[in-house]
Amino acid sequence: MTQQPKSQNQPLHSASFVKPIIVGAGIALLVISFFVFGVDEPHPEWGKFWIVRPLLITPLAGAIGGAFYAFLNYQSSRGFNKIGAILLSLVVYFIGLWLGIVLGLDGTMWN
Repeated sequence: MTQQPKSQNQPLHSASFVKPIIVGAGIALLVISFFVFGVDEPHPEWGKFWIVRPLLITPLAGAIGGAFYAFLNYQSSRGFNKIGAILLSLVVYFIGLWLGIVLGLDGTMWN
């Protein structure tokens, strides 16, 4: 009885990618909600539905940052440095979150 070598191609579980994406989007939604829902009297030139843009763009940026974390986590299981992957993904997430906030609030609160 010989033992079969383990395959180098590990199965890709979609659930392991979905959780960081949802967490990244949720954190971004909480951050942008702090800014958006704190406005008591919006300027009339912002428009009636000014709140929709930041509440869509910023969580999307957070979800992309979460997807980047999931990708680097997958790469770290294949031999990439685990600590380096976590640090790089945190840097990319915070830069992406900042850019999402700027893009979401452009023309309204970020003027």
